Amino acid sequence: MAAKLADEGRMSRAYAVALLVLIGVYVAGYSWSWGPMTWLVPTEVFPPEIPSAGQSITVAPGFVFLAMLCRMKTCLFFLFAGWIVVMTAFVYLFLPETKGLPIEQIGMVLGQHCSGKGL
Repeated sequence: MAAKLADEGRMSRAYAVALLVLIGVYVAGYSWSWGPMTWLVPTEVFPPEIPSAGQSITVAPGFVFLAMLCRMKTCLFFLFAGWIVVMTAFVYLFLPETKGLPIEQIGMVLGQHCSGKGL
């Protein structure tokens, strides 16, 4: 999109439709995968005493998106792609399976993870 708009300032109808379809695929994929993690991971990683503070830290970057988009243009999406790689590695390496466990046991599970060293 950046290359197309930088050259002409407008795009053909077919290109615009393809772009909308690809954006829809991206939004659907993100909504079914990483989208809910913004709300789920902080509630499991932070202790039960401070979930609201952890939640505010994880959603704060969303408030600066438009300012970043104006300054970084298309590089912002490459930044997000890099962060998705980092997040995937973090979840794979540092977060144990917690399905079916009550919130009170999460701290114990995280404490035993990574050879007993915790996070």
